[in-house]
Amino acid sequence: MSKAAYKRRDAVLKIIVSEYIASATPVASELILRHHSLGVSPATIRNDMASLEDEGFITRPYTSSGGVPLDKGYRFYVETLSQHLDLPGEDQKRIRQLLDTAIDEYDRLLKTAASSMAKLVGNAAIVTFPKSAESRFKHLELVEMQQYMALLVLILSNAVLRRQTFNVGEHVDQEQLNQSAAKFNHEYAGQTRSQMKDKKLELTAIEKKIFKAVTDVMASEDAIENDNSYLEGLRLMLGQPEFVQRERMLGVLELMEAKGWLRHVIDWQVTDEGVKVIIGDENRETGLHDLSLVLSNYGIPEQAMGTVGIIGPKRMDYRRAISAVNYISGLLSELVAKVCREQ
Repeated sequence: MSKAAYKRRDAVLKIIVSEYIASATPVASELILRHHSLGVSPATIRNDMASLEDEGFITRPYTSSGGVPLDKGYRFYVETLSQHLDLPGEDQKRIRQLLDTAIDEYDRLLKTAASSMAKLVGNAAIVTFPKSAESRFKHLELVEMQQYMALLVLILSNAVLRRQTFNVGEHVDQEQLNQSAAKFNHEYAGQTRSQMKDKKLELTAIEKKIFKAVTDVMASEDAIENDNSYLEGLRLMLGQPEFVQRERMLGVLELMEAKGWLRHVIDWQVTDEGVKVIIGDENRETGLHDLSLVLSNYGIPEQAMGTVGIIGPKRMDYRRAISAVNYISGLLSELVAKVCREQ
């Protein structure tokens, strides 16, 4: 096959994928000829489609029917798209305004981001809560209680607040607790648990107990698997033609109700290298083989990272999904940076 023939066949494949994304119906050679100027005969287009079918890019339910993309065809199409697609200006403006109204409350901000993405692409969207690999000490308060007990109020990075009572082993008044808290706040601000231990600060017997209580809380926080996420637009996704069959719809719902399913997907598939698209059988989870995911990290490496993404049928508008994930991950990174600077 000549170079020109390969180029034309690639163009035919891109047309089939884009038309199928738009219509959800097999794409016939007559439609390709009618709507796209390729300058060749109907027989040539049919030969190109037969070649694409032989090589596993498309399938045809029967010989004379139109083409339907397979995973390999979608992958080819996605690889031809730029990773730096931009959303239309009006969409960018509307999303920024929505997120700006929620910037003072993390939960509402992330829920709004997920909802905005879902509406943009007509599929499900997910945003995970940003989490540090290691929590960082921000502020400590100690409150005197009865029977040698004290209340520890610890604020960690990303506005995580933890309260815990602990036994100080002897009577201690509020003034002593205030002095110890002030010492910790001055010496340990912004440090991880390992950095605090490496500092080898001279501590009193009571302060050693406070130190242990603080670092135990931080260790528990660091061990928590991050399952906090905001899933929006599931109804939009399940309204797609692909989920008319009840069994397929129930399979998706069962998967998404399983605890920790998203973490297993994200742990191996998302990198720091921009947007990643995972199509059909490329997913390790068999329950995702009928779906595609468009995912990206956001936040500040080594400080606070989360994930944003689109989940939908393989016949999704990848151009719009990639541009939406690109824009919103960048916008959330800006907002996380702002929060971290203010801490």
